[in-house]
Amino acid sequence: MLTRRDFLQVAAAAAVLTGGPGLARAAARQTITQDALLEFKPVGQVTLLNFTDIHAQLMPLYFREPSVNLGVGAAKGVVPHLTGKDFLKAYGLKAGSPEAYALSSEDFSGLAKSYGRIGGLDRMATLVKAIRAQRPGNTLLVDCGDTWQGSYTSLKSRGEDMVDAMNALGVDVMVPHWEFTYGEARVKELIAKLKFPFLAQNVKDTEWEEDVFPHTAFFDKGGVKVAVIGQAFPYTPVANPRYMIPKWSFGVRDEEMQKRIDAARAQGADLVVVASHNGFDVDRKMASRVKGIDVLLTGHTHDAIPGVVKVGDTLLVASGSHGKFLARLDVEVKDKRVVNHAFRLMPVFSDAVTPDADMAGLIAKIRAPHQDVLGKVLARTDGLLYRRGNFNGSFDDLICQALLAERDAEIALSPGFRWGSSLPPGADITMEDVYNQTAITYPNAYRSEMTGQLLKDILEDVADNLFNPDPYYQQGGDMVRVGGLSYRIDINKPIGSRISDMTLLRSGKKLDAAKTYTVTGWASVNEGTEGPPVWEAVASWLTKKKVVNFGDNKTVKVVGA
Repeated sequence: MLTRRDFLQVAAAAAVLTGGPGLARAAARQTITQDALLEFKPVGQVTLLNFTDIHAQLMPLYFREPSVNLGVGAAKGVVPHLTGKDFLKAYGLKAGSPEAYALSSEDFSGLAKSYGRIGGLDRMATLVKAIRAQRPGNTLLVDCGDTWQGSYTSLKSRGEDMVDAMNALGVDVMVPHWEFTYGEARVKELIAKLKFPFLAQNVKDTEWEEDVFPHTAFFDKGGVKVAVIGQAFPYTPVANPRYMIPKWSFGVRDEEMQKRIDAARAQGADLVVVASHNGFDVDRKMASRVKGIDVLLTGHTHDAIPGVVKVGDTLLVASGSHGKFLARLDVEVKDKRVVNHAFRLMPVFSDAVTPDADMAGLIAKIRAPHQDVLGKVLARTDGLLYRRGNFNGSFDDLICQALLAERDAEIALSPGFRWGSSLPPGADITMEDVYNQTAITYPNAYRSEMTGQLLKDILEDVADNLFNPDPYYQQGGDMVRVGGLSYRIDINKPIGSRISDMTLLRSGKKLDAAKTYTVTGWASVNEGTEGPPVWEAVASWLTKKKVVNFGDNKTVKVVGA
């Protein structure tokens, strides 16, 4: 006899095979339920809820996880540097399952037809409220940063839309990174509007070496005294414009972190939680060096890991990005030690979760004045557009091609940002989609002259930020994206020796170290950079093209992986 469950599974499979996304998604909605997402057996006295790197995304979206995330040194071949089938195998996830869709790049375009968008702050609010109702005096909601930047509405409001949204969500504490790109004065204005602490133990005043922000916040949850210590991105003045925050210094500051932990214990803390924006590999090293961290909630590198990673006695949690996931970690504490824990990384499947009415109303209010811009259709994509990964993604290639054409250049450089939503084949490309890739406060698309040697030096420097075997020297995002140029990279070589075979695609000739080339790019950290905002160049090009189709990038040859 064919049961209802059998029917739904057969119907979903048939719909995918026959190209009927409507029926497939209807079936998916019935197999992924809000109750199933929330299913969890509580453990102990404290429930830690965590998200990170939401990048100002209020609405449900598509976001493809990386197919390439290479580790070097001790991080080679271990999480988070497992992708695709290797990742699914490591966590026992079935190909084609909802978890496989949310957590990997495997068959992303096909599975997007079945499972649809993920995220949406109104959906996350529903999950947070449900867990708080279950654990009313035990729950702590932690935001690990990169919250105020990454969308059109956040750019226009200079971060205030996300401050309002996080206040409404009931965040208990946050830490920063891209928040600093609004500049010192604006950061202070927005902090004054927050209803919760903004922590950063590793940011100092350059004149007196005094703390700029509070470093620790205490909470009583289930009779447990919880200390949360905040860690901002330690390399902000390297990865982002120094001139926006000239009076503040950064760094990992392990010794300072140890002092904060010891002081928290001295003040009676039973549980020490570090909310960090270091990035996963940096946090894994910090957890091995700094003693007394019970739980380390990590951000910055956008890793979504469906299990806790243990480093000594520290539980390391990575909760993804863009509002795709809500992490829940329950801990039992006895004699100032974690003796038991339970964890779940919940994908926020938009079709399965009922939007919270209050948050949905706030989002509608935020977006209403901008609908003409947000909904403007520029073109269509016949291929998958994505950014996330160590090297050029298809959305990066699109931006580079637009810059080459609109700025009349031979070579294009685009930053290795990890943020920016994906688009499945057949989707319209709207102005909102372009802003989701480019919404920064230093957007000017420059046009300048560079020698072949300077271009090699730039690629070598960025490559060392990404592939230095010591995580504490990994100071940037992913590899700079290139257009009009191909090259070879050996990730295991030392700095100065990783990049070779640089070739100008226009001519097919190797780059001459002494020759000058016309180069365009955007997101320069140098003050006074001139040029139109990058989103104008991209929108202009898309409007002329009308239809685009970018496959996998073939211009970067990676060896030593």
